[in-house]
Amino acid sequence: MKGFKDFLMRGNLIELAVAFILGGAFSTVVKSFTTVIMDLLGRIGGTPNFSGWVPGGVHVGAFITDVISFFVMSLVIYFGLIKPVEIATKKLKHTEEEPVAAPTTADLLIEIRDELRSRPVQ
Repeated sequence: MKGFKDFLMRGNLIELAVAFILGGAFSTVVKSFTTVIMDLLGRIGGTPNFSGWVPGGVHVGAFITDVISFFVMSLVIYFGLIKPVEIATKKLKHTEEEPVAAPTTADLLIEIRDELRSRPVQ
């Protein structure tokens, strides 16, 4: 029973559960935003729903609608989630890691001089 408890309390399992739940919630946000974009596209160039389009008896309209929706969702996820996280990560790394200044030639010569002075004369 202890092993099962350890398995459930493992950090990555809980993080995965949280990610799954938030992913589902985020999915509805992306779908509704995609609907807004599709409606705007419809105002610009007519109805963006190609589901009923059947050229030559081949049902390609639903596929075209899904491809456009996938493209819009990808843009939303990239510019709304991935890019801001990359920027925040770069800022965080930049503030944490301050570059160490390389010693100058004068600093190195002073260090060599001090080292030579500290050695006993033979």
